[in-house]
Amino acid sequence: MVSPICEMLGIKYPIFQGGMAWIADGKLAAAVSNGLGIISAMNAGGDYLREQIRIARSLTDKPFGVNIMLMSPHVQEVAKIVAEEKVAVVTTGAGIPNQYVPMWKEAGIKVIPVAASVAAAKMMARAGADAVIAEGGESGGHIGELSTMPLVPQVADAVDIPVLAAGGIGDGRGMAAAFMLGAVGVQMGTRFLLAEECGVHQNYKDMVKKATDVSTTATGRRFGGSTCRVMKNQFARHFLQVEYAPETTAEMVDKLGVGALRKAAVEGDTKEGCFMAGQIAGMVKKEQPAAEIVQEIAAEAEALLKGAAKWVK
Repeated sequence: MVSPICEMLGIKYPIFQGGMAWIADGKLAAAVSNGLGIISAMNAGGDYLREQIRIARSLTDKPFGVNIMLMSPHVQEVAKIVAEEKVAVVTTGAGIPNQYVPMWKEAGIKVIPVAASVAAAKMMARAGADAVIAEGGESGGHIGELSTMPLVPQVADAVDIPVLAAGGIGDGRGMAAAFMLGAVGVQMGTRFLLAEECGVHQNYKDMVKKATDVSTTATGRRFGGSTCRVMKNQFARHFLQVEYAPETTAEMVDKLGVGALRKAAVEGDTKEGCFMAGQIAGMVKKEQPAAEIVQEIAAEAEALLKGAAKWVK
């Protein structure tokens, strides 16, 4: 399988592992060795990020990336650290990374932001992004309004940089479909929750394994800007009940989720934790090594793409 993103980054398979907060650490990033593993900087400070980068480097000599949430209170610190450490790739979320792109480029870093709309993708291309991840609302975690199938081809038509697809992709079928839509690679989070090297709490993994096609819901839609796809549990039901109460304000909704993801990922609190996962959770049923996940998906996608001609008479 030959893809421009593989050539750009020096990776074997055009598969990114999503930068999941409290989950995507240096060990997991290193394990996704033939794709692109990504460390989440989340809301942590610089010391944590530098430690995880060095853990990843101690475990692999292959490229890996860092995901930076631009709304983090530590964003300026971690933006400088990735430049100092010269990581291969930076992906970004929750904003446009304009002010940091020159510094990252000077350090030789490829900048690949996440975009949930054509307008955002265009702004990122103008800011100097090397590629863009078009992420549909099927994804776990914070999402936009568009779903993957209409978003990816519109972004691919709108920008002159490579496009990766994310959202609702968990196997080779999804990856092959993404290529047909104009993407040159994919990013997946939920599938990697069941990687053996993923250190998320076992209760989190068990919830994913038990999931069905209707096991997720979206919170935060009422006031816009903070929509999040999560697994249905006591926390999610309470969140939605409060969110749509007549007296609820946007400020009240913002406070509802504080600390809930850590409760899920670190503590495994199945009642009060916020278990972020995508709509493909119902397809993910077994724990396996991260490298095996990457190889399995790539092989299936390649076979499907080679066989696509049989449908044409």
